Amino acid sequence: MPTRSQRLRRWLSRPDVRSDLVQILKSVLAAVAAWLVADTLLDLDQAFLAPWTALLTVHATVYRTVSRGTQAVLATSVGVVLAFAAVQVGGHGTLTLGLALLLAMGFARVGLLRHEGITVATTVLFVITASTDTSWSGLGDRLAATAIGVVLALVVNTVLAAPLRDESARQQVGEIDRGLGQLLRDMAAGLRDQADDAPTGDWVDRTRTLDRRLDSAWRLVYEAQESTWGNPRRRRASSSEELSRVLTRLEEGIAQVRGMSRLVHESAVAAEEWDPAFRDPFIELLDELGRRVEDPEADVQELRSWTDRLASDLSDGGLPDLRWPLYGGLIEMARAIITIVDDVATSEVVRSG
Repeated sequence: MPTRSQRLRRWLSRPDVRSDLVQILKSVLAAVAAWLVADTLLDLDQAFLAPWTALLTVHATVYRTVSRGTQAVLATSVGVVLAFAAVQVGGHGTLTLGLALLLAMGFARVGLLRHEGITVATTVLFVITASTDTSWSGLGDRLAATAIGVVLALVVNTVLAAPLRDESARQQVGEIDRGLGQLLRDMAAGLRDQADDAPTGDWVDRTRTLDRRLDSAWRLVYEAQESTWGNPRRRRASSSEELSRVLTRLEEGIAQVRGMSRLVHESAVAAEEWDPAFRDPFIELLDELGRRVEDPEADVQELRSWTDRLASDLSDGGLPDLRWPLYGGLIEMARAIITIVDDVATSEVVRSG
């Protein structure tokens, strides 16, 4: 049993955790540096706009910092100008604040500001309530603070460039593999124990959980590709194309396991009694398949001969015709899972992970 410190070290060694910690560090450093420059060094009015903009600008990758950061900067600048104009026209007061916020929320539905719309309103709220300075020099200070936040966010995100995310995506593929293997073994154990409709229904739900992990893996693969754009740490080609192929195959594998789970579930609901000539060797096949799917180094291809032998034995066994659609479907799904898992396991991105 691992100790708490061992579990902590293992958690900290995970690439996705390290990437998130780097993101947190970048955000904090950019915000603190922007505050020091705007407040301590330049003594700007409403210097908080500098760290505020820096936090909005720093993103997980260099590319996203530029693309999404541009929107955040535009939204902040619009908010600053809108607040200034509102105070110039209506002075400080509740009515001015309300009308300015109404206009700001309207801007939130327009073009580039759509994804950063609330930033416009939040900036208006901060600027109007935090200062009584209505001079043009005050407006210049606020825009300067915004520019400082942008510049320092870009500097920090370049110096501490976003790590390439291939390793995180590969780790997620491994977790999906292990989850798929464990599900197959649990299905075998359930069948061995004459599972009823309750646990078999849970198997279908677990395939949906694997689908959600797969969605997360797809996001990581996209970030792996995105993290190479404009990244000074890029030293090699991203493996995201191969990872995309692997995830597509895993999607097919999860779909096959879900189909198998549903067949077993429907059989359990109907209280069908499986023939021992099929049930026992199929459970053994399912358990061994799950065991090998959990281990990325294990060979699953030889299990194809198991499915061929099982189909051959059953065809000569004089089983009732009524059972053949069920048995044949399960055997074909097992064969498809073997092919998919073998394809995934032999991929370079999986073996190098």
